[in-house]
Amino acid sequence: MISSGMKSIYANSVYCIRKLLPWRCRLFGSTASCEQRDFAASSSSSLLDDFSRYCYQRDLPRAMETMVEMHARGNWADSVTYSELVKCCLSRGAVEEGRLVYRHLCFGRYSPKTFLLNVLLNMFVRFGLQGEAEELFDKMPERNVVSWTTLIATYANTARSDRALELMTLMLREGVEPNGHTYSAVLKACGGLSKLRELHCSALKVGLESDVFVRSALIDNYSKLGEMNDALRVFGEMATGDLIVWNSIIGGFAQNDEAIAALNLYKSLKRFGFKVNQSTLTSVLRACTSLTLLELGRQVHVHILKYDQDLILNNALLDMYCKSGDSEDANQVFSGMAEKDVISWSTMIAGLAQNGFSHEALKLFDQMKASGTKPNYISMVGVLFACSHAGLMREGMLHFRSMKKLFGVEPGREHYGCIIDLLGRAGKLHEAVKMIEEMKCDPDAVTWRTLLSACRVHRNTDLAIHAAKQVLRLDPEDAGTYTILSNIYASIQRWEDVTEVRKSMRVGGVLKEPGCSWIEVNKKIHAFIVGDNSHPEKDAINGQVNRLSLRLRELGYLPDTNFVLQDLEGEQSEDSLCYHSEKLAMAYGLMNLPREKTVMIRKNLRICVDCHVFAKLLSKLEHRKIVIRDPIRYHHFADGTCSCGDYW
Repeated sequence: MISSGMKSIYANSVYCIRKLLPWRCRLFGSTASCEQRDFAASSSSSLLDDFSRYCYQRDLPRAMETMVEMHARGNWADSVTYSELVKCCLSRGAVEEGRLVYRHLCFGRYSPKTFLLNVLLNMFVRFGLQGEAEELFDKMPERNVVSWTTLIATYANTARSDRALELMTLMLREGVEPNGHTYSAVLKACGGLSKLRELHCSALKVGLESDVFVRSALIDNYSKLGEMNDALRVFGEMATGDLIVWNSIIGGFAQNDEAIAALNLYKSLKRFGFKVNQSTLTSVLRACTSLTLLELGRQVHVHILKYDQDLILNNALLDMYCKSGDSEDANQVFSGMAEKDVISWSTMIAGLAQNGFSHEALKLFDQMKASGTKPNYISMVGVLFACSHAGLMREGMLHFRSMKKLFGVEPGREHYGCIIDLLGRAGKLHEAVKMIEEMKCDPDAVTWRTLLSACRVHRNTDLAIHAAKQVLRLDPEDAGTYTILSNIYASIQRWEDVTEVRKSMRVGGVLKEPGCSWIEVNKKIHAFIVGDNSHPEKDAINGQVNRLSLRLRELGYLPDTNFVLQDLEGEQSEDSLCYHSEKLAMAYGLMNLPREKTVMIRKNLRICVDCHVFAKLLSKLEHRKIVIRDPIRYHHFADGTCSCGDYW
């Protein structure tokens, strides 16, 4: 018997099914009324046989036609056959047909089994019919773990994640025991550490601590919250290894910028004899990207060629090359991608812009639009960054003012930051201030730092002091801004203010981060810091720096000692100017890398003016390409010029 809760939806079923009848006539080209057709032409048995065959053959039109005739006769097939019909509706995206199947099943004396109702529930969820899914769920005479898990999973993946947690509570109250899939679904709805640990304990109580999917979900969620010790503990409790769990822990460390730990786990994975897959390699590429390990990234690329490359893996590979400053290989990967999504286009546009190829980035943006791919928030950041670093005022303002109307992208801090940078580069400082006032969101420290940099370049002292104070109000531990502010006061001989800045730093315990540069040579990372004599080849490196400095003086190089005496922590003291970390790294690279290799360096602080001039002249003197990546952008030095146009 059908439950009383289901009867309320039966009243209109006959009408809904009859809606199919004129559709049936059109399919067969009949001019006669379908109600007048002779449904008795075939026996009920052959009708069911035909229906079953059409469903398994995924012939949706004929299956629906036959279902109409069955309905008129009061015949129903078995649950498995109907599940095949629902699969056919899903594969075709046939929403209305799926609804009619549901109404057919909930009519007359037929009582769908829980299995079939779960299939229908999944169909509504897959079609995004959340309301109809919940209505069916509420009226089901019996709900098992599959029913609950289906609905929990759909809410866990939406903005209403709290509803998933509520359903989990109701499920337990009804005495339905969750399984591994239930926990892996509801864990996605955890927004805080306390709720995550509560669910972790619940999973342990029901004996699911060894379930691969539960363990993987726990690791993923602890990782998202930055609780890598908890994630590692869950991983360490594993009785037997499983690649899914390994991928979760490696990916967790990679996403939390703990790249070395991720790579060490990857080595352990290989030692244990596991065969890696696309997910593993994607995480390893992210780790390589974080550390700018281009050579290791290239080795991973070779390994990737053995696999069927999916879109996510190709996007990770593209991101690695872009962020390692290798735009040529990035372009090869991008050109060879069989499938591109908005992430692919946005990554390449931003990569070209950050590497100084602004015009190429804008051309690619035009190609993106022509391809039919709709730009998103990140795409527009890349476009505006390209405009700002190429000084394209008209194009930049046009893109900024039209992006909401054309693409539905609301301007955010990053977009405003690019436009403020664009105005600042052009010396339009007051217009930049107006843009800050125009922002719909509150300006952050990065916004004010952008204005501060422009003020420093164009020597607007008063506005620079105002911008610096705003930065320190929002980020009181920004040692670099203290240094700039102190130098500005010193340049206008406001010595009392210089003393006050130094006092504020001492009281706040603010120390300037020492400049550090890294370079990869023979698959090893070599780090250089001013005053650090731990490198075994320090004498040879210092000698090389001295020789290069002497040779560069013949090309007009003179150490730039502007602001040197007022620097607070010593990297720019006059004695150490010659041995800045990037100069040491450049010297070491020239000593050890083949001439055809690009000298690629990563630096934790912005490159100073003196080192920038040094690198430009060195690229001309040695006929070498030098790439230095600082926290803001990439500097590609070649033949005495830099891709940044001497503004950074």
